[in-house]
Parts: sequence; structure tokens; C-alpha cells
Amino acid sequence: GLVLGIYSSEKDEGAAQFTSAGDAFDRLVSGKLRDLLSVCGPPLKKGKTRIFHGLHQDFPSVAVVGLGKKNAGINDQENWNEGKENIRAAVAVGCRQLQDLEIPCVEVDPCGDAQAAAEGAVLGLHEYNELKQKKKPVVTPQLHGSAGSEAWQKGVTYAEGQNLARYLMEAPANHITPIKFAEHIEQKLRSFSNVKVHVRPESWIATQQMGAFLSVAKGSAEPPIFLEIHYSGGANTNDSPLVFVGKGVTFDSGGISLKPSSGMDAMRADMGGAATICSAIVTAAALNLPLNIIGLAPLCENMPSGKANKPGDVVRAKNGKTIQVDNTDAEGRLLLADALCYAHGFNARAIVNAATLTGAMDVALGSAATGVFTNSSWLWTHLYEASIVTGDRVWRMPLFEHYTKQVTECPLADLSNIGKYSRAGGACTAAAFLKEFVTASHWAHLDIAGVMANKDEVPYLRKGMAGRPTRTLVEFAARLSQDSRG
Repeated sequence: GLVLGIYSSEKDEGAAQFTSAGDAFDRLVSGKLRDLLSVCGPPLKKGKTRIFHGLHQDFPSVAVVGLGKKNAGINDQENWNEGKENIRAAVAVGCRQLQDLEIPCVEVDPCGDAQAAAEGAVLGLHEYNELKQKKKPVVTPQLHGSAGSEAWQKGVTYAEGQNLARYLMEAPANHITPIKFAEHIEQKLRSFSNVKVHVRPESWIATQQMGAFLSVAKGSAEPPIFLEIHYSGGANTNDSPLVFVGKGVTFDSGGISLKPSSGMDAMRADMGGAATICSAIVTAAALNLPLNIIGLAPLCENMPSGKANKPGDVVRAKNGKTIQVDNTDAEGRLLLADALCYAHGFNARAIVNAATLTGAMDVALGSAATGVFTNSSWLWTHLYEASIVTGDRVWRMPLFEHYTKQVTECPLADLSNIGKYSRAGGACTAAAFLKEFVTASHWAHLDIAGVMANKDEVPYLRKGMAGRPTRTLVEFAARLSQDSRG
């Protein structure tokens, strides 16, 4: 099979324009492709496809996909590169249509941006079907032609990183327990000589005095794990690392503050923060990025039992601060509090944490963008610029003192794990809570609850867990590796 791109005409009446690969193929078939397109209906709109059969013996089926306007670039209103997004979406739909025809190998037109084309193909074809007897046919996308092979491979690596996060998030909670999560990441990193993986058991967590983390874990029969990854890609292993921290609740029932049963199955993906940061490090290692990265993932389940946290309990975090647990379903911030304290022991260049933290974030932004709370404009600029390239957007949210007061004015402890006005500004009070465990001058908290799953909003992702914003984290790390600032 072959996927070829075609641009919309600048004027409504003008003839559509092929990419260079499309032009070359049309010449190969003596102009038949252009003739067929002109007689089979109106011009192909952006993201739409037409399939043609029998044009050439090497490619029995050809999908022509609409790329939109040829000169589409960065759209300041949308905060992304529209041309790249158009390519990802078009290539994904073309590859899927050929997959439906059970064509095992598909060559893809680079469409002027081989990396974006590879991302569209590899992301668009991914589907979690590990546990089904009937599976969709496996399709291997390849670059059509020789131009842009390096960019194509980079795109494949970026997309495979996001697909790893999607796999981990989609898998049932009885298949991805804390220890199985850690083993899966360990296996993915085994071949890299410059990566060390430490799977820390409950006894180690206790010696670290991570009382907040352990208070969440104790409600489950599954023992907690603290996963620690060291990627030494920098020229000097002593260079200050980028530290990624990810919330790793492999199933979140809400604990004693039990969630409604409807939709609770999706809480198998409440380890999305851990999945995205670990997948980003796997990708950074595959790309051999020249910087040091440390990944920290506190992994556990949040379950109701006779041992579970009770509303009103007070627990002590690693830095000595006491926390009143007013809602046991606000557990992610308890894990992150201890992990953030631990992260400060590495003389980090920057600390970035990711977490499916609050339903309030989903209410605020939906699935359009990841909410970012940060004390560093330098860090924000890097994340924002990375997200324009990947199309997996970020949006800056406030870290006002206004919210800090709502978590620090607490009757029994130094902090409450929910704001005193309950639902008001829930994503912001959660971020203010985390800020109480941060002294680093470059820290960002990414609330990814809204981007956890995809229904149909991102056209190059199927329905299911999204693995977002893995590619933005990778692109951010790549940009940081080129930034001379300490």
C-alpha cells in the first residue's frame, strides 16, 4: 500500500497540488492518478481520504490524503504548527484505511515533514489489543523514497515512546501492578549501558521516611514500589540532571472517599504521570540525547480497606510537614509530595512532575492542553516551544498565593490535602499543595488529567488512553540538552 498527500488549492476552483512524492507517482502511472481525482468528486478536503486500486503493480492500493493548505505553519491562535498537525492527521487516516484492507506493509509519503508523517503513521495505527483473540492486522509503515530517512526514524522513535505510555495506561490494573510496571520499564531500558534502574521496595520507602506515600499504599494488598531511573547521556555524568517525577497510582478507587462506580475502570490509567515520564526517558535513551535525566515514580494502588487512610487522618511527609487527609481521593499529591522532596537531593537543573491529578483540570481545559503550573518562566518557555512542535499543547495556569492559603489554613496539620473551599480552583489548590514541597527555582507541575484519554479529539490517536504529553516531554528534554543555561 501507499499513502500520498495532496494539498488543498489556495483558491476554491484551482487544481489540487500533489506533494513531490505524489507528483512522481502520478508521472509513473502516466497521469492516471490526477485524472481519477479530477473525476471522482469535489477536491479532497483536509483529513479526508480516497483509495484507488490497480494503478501500479508495486502498490495495488493507494490512499490519497488531504493535507490542507500547503503553506500552513505555526498558528498563533491554536498554539501549534498547523502544517505538522495536518500531516499527522492525514497520514494516520490513510494508514488506518489501508489497515482495514488488511494490507501488511504501507509506504508513507513524507509530505514535506518526514518526522510528522512517521508520528502520524505510528500513532495512528497503535491499538491496545493484547488480551483479545481477534486482533487487527499488524501494519508496518515505512518511508516512501529515500529523502528524510533520519527525520522519519526520529518520528518513529517519538511515536513509539508515546505508544509505550498508551500501552501502560490502557492495560488493566491487574496486569500493570506497581511491580509489573517497574519490571516493564526495566526491561525496556535493559539494552542501554548508560541507564541504571533501581526498583526500590517498601522497606526502602520506609527508611526514606516517605510517610505520605506509604499512607496511600497501605490500603492495598499490592506492595508499593519507588522506581528510580538514571539516564546518563550528558558528556559529564556529574552534570546537573533534568529530574522527571510521575504519579504512579496503578489503580485509584478513591480509597475510603470512594469514587462513583461509573467510569472507575478508567482509573487504571491514574499512573499516566509515571507512564509518560518513564516513556520519555526510554525515548531519550533511544535518541541518545546528550543530557542526564533522572526519573522518579512512586507506584502503588489507592484502595479502601481496614488499613486505608481515613478522612481526617494526619500523615507526615519526607520533609517533616504534616498533612491532614481530608479526602482520600486526593492521594496523588501525597505520593508526589514525598517524591518531590526526594528529587531535591540530585542538584537538579530542573524538576518537572506529571500527574493525572485533578478532575478540575479536565473541567478547566478539557483535552485541549496539559495544564502547567511553574515557578520558572525559563522552564515554561521551553515546555511551550516544545509543545508547538509536537502539537501536544500546554497552557500555563496560576500559582497564586491566593491558592496557597487555601491549603495551609488547616485545623489539625501544616497542610490539608484539599483546598478549604473544596471544588473551587481544584487544579490550582492541588498545585499550591505541591509547591509546599518545592524549593528548586526551576520546577513545573503538569496536570494531565484532561489529556489522559482520547475520544475523537486528536484525529491521529484512536479512542482510548492517550499517552500525552510524552512527545512534548521528549522534545522539551531535547531542547534543554541544547540550552547552554545551567
